[in-house]
Formats: sequence, structure tokens, C-alpha cells
Amino acid sequence: MRGAFIMLLLLGAAFGSGCGTSDPPQPETRSTADSLLDRYTTVRLDADLGALDDARRGVIRLLVEAAHEMDSIYWRQAYGEAEPLLAAISDPGLRRYAQINYGPWDRLADNEPFIAGVGPKPRGANFYPADMSVEEFEAAAEENPALESLYTMVRRDATGGLVAIPYRAYFEVPVLRAAEKVRQAAQLAEEPGLKRYLELRADALETDEYRASDMAWMDMKDNVIDVVIGPIETYEDQLFGYKAAHEAFVLVKDLEWSGRLARYTRLLPSLQRGLPVAEQYKQESPGTESDLGAYDAIYYAGDANAGAKTIAINLPNDADVQLQKGTRRLQLKNAMRAKFDEILVPIAGVLIAEDQQANVTFDAFFGNTMFHEVAHGLGIKNTVSGRGTVREALRDHASALEEGKADILGLYMVTTLQEEGELDASLADHYVTFLAGIFRSVRFGAASAHGRANMVRFNYFKERGAFSRTEEGVYRVDPDAMRAAVDALSETILVLQGEGEYAAVDSFAARYGAVDPQLAADLLRVNEANIPVDIVFEQGVSVLQNAGS
Repeated sequence: MRGAFIMLLLLGAAFGSGCGTSDPPQPETRSTADSLLDRYTTVRLDADLGALDDARRGVIRLLVEAAHEMDSIYWRQAYGEAEPLLAAISDPGLRRYAQINYGPWDRLADNEPFIAGVGPKPRGANFYPADMSVEEFEAAAEENPALESLYTMVRRDATGGLVAIPYRAYFEVPVLRAAEKVRQAAQLAEEPGLKRYLELRADALETDEYRASDMAWMDMKDNVIDVVIGPIETYEDQLFGYKAAHEAFVLVKDLEWSGRLARYTRLLPSLQRGLPVAEQYKQESPGTESDLGAYDAIYYAGDANAGAKTIAINLPNDADVQLQKGTRRLQLKNAMRAKFDEILVPIAGVLIAEDQQANVTFDAFFGNTMFHEVAHGLGIKNTVSGRGTVREALRDHASALEEGKADILGLYMVTTLQEEGELDASLADHYVTFLAGIFRSVRFGAASAHGRANMVRFNYFKERGAFSRTEEGVYRVDPDAMRAAVDALSETILVLQGEGEYAAVDSFAARYGAVDPQLAADLLRVNEANIPVDIVFEQGVSVLQNAGS
């Protein structure tokens, strides 16, 4: 199997230019389809619902049906109408790959096209007109701020000017269907908090007003069933980072594991005060009502299901809600275990020094992922330089830098809590597993915010001597140097966010974001070992145990 990004970059040279769906797509060869699909391993999203009563199983079925609608909306946001593209692809393997990617661009290969004739992916996906310039948009947005809304599609009117069409109108039919299913689920819901949230979320889908439902989601404490549904993350919009894409997760809470995690959110204020950065970059107080729990995922849809799969959730993204109530951090335990067993352990066998391979553990992987999500609540959401929120100031760089912050501050939290006796953990396990995790995530490519964040961190750690590469081509962590590098990178990222200077972040990303030839060769060794890059799901009510009818 060729390298995920290397092969597609070579293939991309043969493709014509153009945008979106302007020409009928022509499929590549069958051998290409096989090699593309080999990047994923199929995981059955199974969960035993036997302990749930009929009402709760009914809620799950309705929420899965609502989640289906997020798929159709997300296709139109990421690419356009799905059916013409899929119908034009005769090769079933490539058709399946287009379904995995929600379009003809490979999300594991920097969005290079794998269907001839489609051209490069627009940086703004399908949220904006393909012929729109940045300058045109910015000038129009000064007159019409709705163009910058999280919840509008930008289109041209009859005169060629830019207009903002609310999601509730542009996607009216699937939005109304989803809202009706969520409302029906609310009628069956037994937990008052879940019922209230579902009622408000159905309203939000129909109005594009999400704050009240976000607040209600934060207030849920005892729910066994959970759902995240609607326009959430802005990763798909790589032009400005303004537009939220539709997605859904349907989840069942693991009460035993959640009990182990509940104690850490109360420590956020002290962790914020101890951040290794000057006082002005940690002046905000994180919310302390945050909920930390473990869940089994039973359905992914839309943005959540595109390309590389999320294994943890930190929401809501609304900065005001975060400051008032914090966030909820949901660890998707079954998806996480699948990635650890099928991908991370085999990668460690290729790239981690033999004497440190035993330090790659699921507990450390789970902990690093968990504290990544908790760390989103640390730092600041508003610049100290008067440039507005960090998201507004850093635009298309905001998501990747925020992911980098969460990764590095998560490791800072592990280190601090272990040293203070609040966490029973091996720092060596967490550090070595963290490095192995970088190799896993870098394979997602630079089109992914997580992939870019990991590449920056790898090069920064390399520069600081946090790890070394032996003559045999394997990597060994230096715990003391890693500890120092964690503090240094934490400070750097917090200052970049606090200042909100776009050019400085752009320069930082350019300096540390490249894949050097040595790392590319090492990743090629991983690919040649037939280790998948990520997972794809067999999912739905039909695969659940005791789901009822």
C-alpha cells in the first residue's frame, strides 16, 4: 500500500483543473480503488441495549433517523448533491470511497481528488460560490455581517452580489424532518434533562438559534442516552473557518467509566492558574460545571463521519456558554479502543523503540485523549490585543491552532496532575503513547486540523530533542526533554492565540507544519506494513444488540 498522502499527490498531477462538479467525473482504475479502501478498516459500532427499556430504545431509533438527515445536508455543504456524483462512478470501490469522503476528494491525502475531472477542492467547500474571492467576500461582509454567520450559506443573487441564506431555509426539507424526529424522541424521553434538551434542539434546528439548547445540553447530568446533532464544527470551511457543518453522534453512556472521570473538572481553575505563560494569557476563568464522561458511540453522521473519525467530543463551541458553564467532554470508548487496537499498537511496533513499546497503553491513550478534550477549556477564548475572539482573529488557522493547544495542554495536565498526586499514571506511558499518537494522526494529512496540529508538534518536539531517531529508524522518547518541550510549546501557542496576530500564526504553521523526507519515508514504512489509516463504521439500528423493533 502506497503512502496515503504520497500516492494521492502523485495521482493528483494527472488530474485536470476546474472546480466542483463542472465536468462529468471519470473514475480511476480498480487497483486505485483497492488501495484507497485499504486505508480504512471496518469497525462494527455495536452496543447491547438490553438494559434499556422500550422507551429508551425508541428514543435511540428516532435519533438515528434524525441523524440520517445530517448526512444529506453535509453532502451539500462539503460538495453538492451526492447522487449525480455517485451515479457517475461505475467502480463500486471508488463509489464507496466517495461515500466515505462525502465527495471526490481524499480527506486522508490533503483533499487531493481521486476522481478525474473534478479539480481541486475549494477551500470554502460548498459554503461559498466557487468563483468568489476573499476580497469580494470581506467587502460584502462589511455591509452584511450575516455572510459571516456560522449558520448561513453564501450564494449569489440575480445581480451577482453575495447573499446569506439561513441554513433553516437552504436545507428546509431535511431540517424539518430531523427536527420532527428529535421532537418525537423528546416525547419518549424519560430523563427530564434529556427531554428538555431535545425539545430545544428541535426548535434550534428550525430557527438556527442554538444557545438555549447548548445551555440545556450542559445541564444534562443523569442521561443514559445522548445526542449531538446540528451544525457544530467549522473544520470543513478552510477558507475562513466561519461556517459550521452538520453532523450527529448518537451515544449511550458507560456509567462505570464515567464515574472514574468525574473528578477532574473541579481542578480546571487551579490548572488554568498554573499554565506556563504570562498572566495576561490566562486571565479568563474556565467554567466549572463541565461534565466528563465515557460513552459508546452507536451512530455517526455528516461531518463526524467524514474521513478520519472523531474519538472524543468537547462541546459546545459557543464561547459565552463555555465561560458560563464550561463544556462537556465525551470520550467515545468503543471507537477509541478500535483505533488503539487496529492502528496505534501496530504503528508502535514499526516506529517506537522496542524497549519503549510496552509504554504504549490503552489507559495512556484514553487519558491523553480525555485530557485533550478537557484542555479545550483552558487558555483564553478572546484575544488580549483587541482583535476579537481567537476564532475571529485567526480565521482558517483557528481550528488547527486550537487542536494543537488542546493536545499540548492535555499533556501539560497529565504531567501536572501526576506530579501533584492527583493522577495515578506513568508519565513515560503517556509520553511514548503521545508520540505514537502523533504518527497516527499525521497520516490524516494536512487537510485535517488534527493532522496539521500533530505535524507542528512533531517538528517542535524534534527541534527540542523530546525524542530521538535511532539508526534502525525507530523513535525513543526522552522524558525530561519532553517535559520541557511541553511547557515551551504550551507557552508559544497560548501567546499566539492571545495576540491573535494572523501573520504570526501563518509563519508558525509554515515553519513547523511540513512533513520532512525522513518522516515521509517512515510513514511509508507504516503504510507498507498494511496498517490502516483510520476506521469506517458498520452502523445503524440493525447492528445493535437488543435494539427492539
